[in-house]
Amino acid sequence: MKALLLFENTRGVIRAETLCRQKALPVEVITVPREISSECGMCLSLAQKHVADARNLLSEAGISYQYHGPNRKRVDFDLLSTVEYGGCSAKIPADLLKDALQGLVPPSDSRLLVGVDTCDDAGVFRLSDDQALIVTTDFFPPICSDPYEFGQIAAANALSDVFAMGGDVLTALNLVMFPAEGIPFEVLKAILAGGQDKVHEAGGVTVGGHTISDSPPKYGLAVTGTVHPDRLMTNALGKAGDALVLTKPLGTGTIVAGQRLDEVRTEDYQNAIETMKQLNRSGADLARKHGVRCATDITGFGLLGHALHIAQASNVTVELESRALPVLPGAHSLLQMGCIPGAAFRNQIYVQDTTYVVEDVPYEIKMLALDPQTSGGLLVSLQESSCEALLRDLRANGHKQAARVGTLKKRGQKLLQLV
Repeated sequence: MKALLLFENTRGVIRAETLCRQKALPVEVITVPREISSECGMCLSLAQKHVADARNLLSEAGISYQYHGPNRKRVDFDLLSTVEYGGCSAKIPADLLKDALQGLVPPSDSRLLVGVDTCDDAGVFRLSDDQALIVTTDFFPPICSDPYEFGQIAAANALSDVFAMGGDVLTALNLVMFPAEGIPFEVLKAILAGGQDKVHEAGGVTVGGHTISDSPPKYGLAVTGTVHPDRLMTNALGKAGDALVLTKPLGTGTIVAGQRLDEVRTEDYQNAIETMKQLNRSGADLARKHGVRCATDITGFGLLGHALHIAQASNVTVELESRALPVLPGAHSLLQMGCIPGAAFRNQIYVQDTTYVVEDVPYEIKMLALDPQTSGGLLVSLQESSCEALLRDLRANGHKQAARVGTLKKRGQKLLQLV
């Protein structure tokens, strides 16, 4: 039974093979199977018993990879048939959540470095002068048809919060809501396998979980990570004059909505799935390399919703350039057709009082900026002088549509501007 390790480019394959052979790990370079990726490329094949050693070796060397378990049997069950809203589109609307939390007294503890007050991606608790604990959780109903891919996407989405804080993944607990009858339990097994594979790829360890009977099914993780307090990334450290970079394209909510209506090309849908499965680990590593201290990941509240949290926490105005926003193939035409996920309109209600949109911004681009992303990219701010170098590194390491999307400005009358 062989496992596969996939890399972002041929250079990564060569480096990984060399390291593994130096440590006497038996690996073989093979062509990536077409059922995994339609693109030409090479990967490493190795026995399952050697995966843990290879994973530790590659993590120590800073080499990014994707793990595919041996001979995964595809489960013939369409998870999208169980839900109306899936993925991060299922979130409670941000404005309602804000109202529900009003009046709650936030905890006060000098060791709490990041709490609930800034709407950041995770909580951060100082353990010592040189180590802090990152704690986060995320789960949602199915975002795609295939159970294994759903597990991968849900896990990647939950793990992303640790990366967005500049940390390294430590442990993960499975959060499972699954009906006791009506869906084959092979589906649950496939979901958990997909999640575990992503935790491994992130450099973490799955240590257990909790399961209850519930319908429709939902899956996610409770994740812990670590970070040096001086290297913590938060949404409160942006500075006027910083450039804004987005590491993944927008449009996952629109593509999934189009899939339900049978209006999406197969290749566009699968491309969106692959984007959601992609970890933000390498993006965060490169951001840290280029001095990023302000970051957030883009999920259910859309680009504008999460940019609003940066604006509020950093006391700046976020200016986003509509023509610079990266778009998933197929999403733009769907938006022009009026295929807009319902959560985009809920996001619009959340940001409308704080947002100025220039008149000539096309309606579909405005809705793209409100599109509820699932396992979206990182939005980071950094010094203008470092922006191009970061973009070059991102594009050379698997983030082909990474783009500069705006600027942080001195706080004005509106917190958000879409120009």
